[in-house]
Amino acid sequence: MTGVRIRIALAITAFLALTAQRDPILVPEVSQHEIQVRQGFTGTELLLFGAILDPDGSRASADYDIVVVLKGPTEAVRLREKERLKWAGIWVNADSSSFRSVPSFYAVASSSPIKNIVDDRTAAIYELGLDFLQLSPTGPINPAEQARFAAGLVDLRQREGLYQQVPGGVTIRDKVLYQARIAIPSNVRTGQYTAETFAITQGRVIASATAEVEVKKLGFERLVAEQAEESSVLYGLFAVMLSLVMGWGAGRLFALV
Repeated sequence: MTGVRIRIALAITAFLALTAQRDPILVPEVSQHEIQVRQGFTGTELLLFGAILDPDGSRASADYDIVVVLKGPTEAVRLREKERLKWAGIWVNADSSSFRSVPSFYAVASSSPIKNIVDDRTAAIYELGLDFLQLSPTGPINPAEQARFAAGLVDLRQREGLYQQVPGGVTIRDKVLYQARIAIPSNVRTGQYTAETFAITQGRVIASATAEVEVKKLGFERLVAEQAEESSVLYGLFAVMLSLVMGWGAGRLFALV
């Protein structure tokens, strides 16, 4: 009987410890789970929102910062640096670098600047911010050179609207409801996107949750994309023939004029 009582006491202690856990629960949602890219698509805006609740379903009892990250499919990227030959007046390929897992799209919005929320180590673990993207360089690695190429890649995609960082882009109401708006540009790549939300307090990520968004092409754009992937050789030949026909047609037209 004594052994049974000990086990019951241990079970009760474990239960009380679990019920005493006060880490919040995140309930995330997005305004649309499917973004359709049609002819004339000029971009859209995605609303990421949700609630922060205590385990018993009541309003969160502590103050939390929220960071929202929207990430697109990863891809391999090879960067080449151009160098100008002054004596020849031309540009040629110089150094190059390859990365194995570059997000095709990356946007991060936060309730406060990330540097004020977490330390660099935590930011690197969860990839919170453009400075902490894990691009996975390949080949011989020179740290200084890789950092230079990575910074160049991030800057290029920022100018294209594909990489975004918005401090203060998350608003929190009554310690419960949060929301963030992220611009989706017209040149966005299709595929499965992940929207991940992090609740952070005292520099520690204490809860996270994920929602999915699919970006897909429809209509003629979808047909072209499918043919380019499934029949790349025929698609290439068709593109060349179409260019020749259009060039010939334009020449005939100007000859008549």
